[in-house]
Amino acid sequence: MLDKLMQISIKNSLIVIAAAIVILIFGIFVALKIPVDVFPDLTAPTVTVLTEAHGMAPEEIEKLVTFPIETVVNGASGVRRVRSQSIQGLSVVWVEFTWGTDIFKARQIINEKLQSVSSAIPEGVDQPTLAPITSIMGEIMLVGVTSEKTSLMDLRTLADFTLRPRLLSVPGVAQILVYGGERKQYQVHVNPYELRKYGMTLEQVFRSVDGSNANASGGFFNDSGQEYLIRGIGR
Repeated sequence: MLDKLMQISIKNSLIVIAAAIVILIFGIFVALKIPVDVFPDLTAPTVTVLTEAHGMAPEEIEKLVTFPIETVVNGASGVRRVRSQSIQGLSVVWVEFTWGTDIFKARQIINEKLQSVSSAIPEGVDQPTLAPITSIMGEIMLVGVTSEKTSLMDLRTLADFTLRPRLLSVPGVAQILVYGGERKQYQVHVNPYELRKYGMTLEQVFRSVDGSNANASGGFFNDSGQEYLIRGIGR
C-alpha cells in the first residue's frame, strides 16, 4: 500500500507539491491566528462570597459568619468543593462548581441560597455579596497602607474614598477590598438618669438621631422671577 502511494506521488509530483504548499500556507495562517494563553485558567467555575464584619476577630468570623454561609451553599446543586478564609473583619468563601457549569447560573444558585442566611449571621454584619466574575489567577496582591503621622481613621477614609476609586479606574481591576483601620462615625452617649428625668426612652433617642441625619426638601421660593431651592441639610 505504501509503495503504491509513493508511485502515485512520484507520477503526480506537481499535484503533491501544490497540495503541500497549500497546507503549509494554511498552517502558517492558523498558527498566526491561534490564541496563546501564557497562564491558562485551570480553575473550575467558582463563585466568591464576601462578607464584611467590622471589628470582629478571625475566630468570631469563622464561627458566626463563615460557617453559616458554608452550611447554606454546601447544599447547592452542582457544588463540588467549598473553601473559605476568615481574617479580621472579612469572610471569604469560594464555592467551586463542576466543570462545564455556566458561571451565571452558578451565581444565581448561590444568590438564591444566600437569601436564607441573613437570619443566621449576627446583627451589624454586612450582607454577603458576590465578587465579580474573575479567575483565581486574578488575585494579584495585598497592599498595606501605613503612616507614622496619620491616624488609622484618616488612613481608612483615604483608602475608601481616594485610593479605592483610583485603583478601580485602572483597566483590568475588577474589585478592591478595604478592611482594617477605623471608620469615621458619630457617637451619642446616652445618660440613663437624664432619660428618666425627661421621661424619654432609648427608642426615642434612636429615632431622633436617625431623623436628624437626613436632608429635607422645602420646595422653591420665588423672588423677582428667580427660583431659590429651599432645603434643610442635616446629613
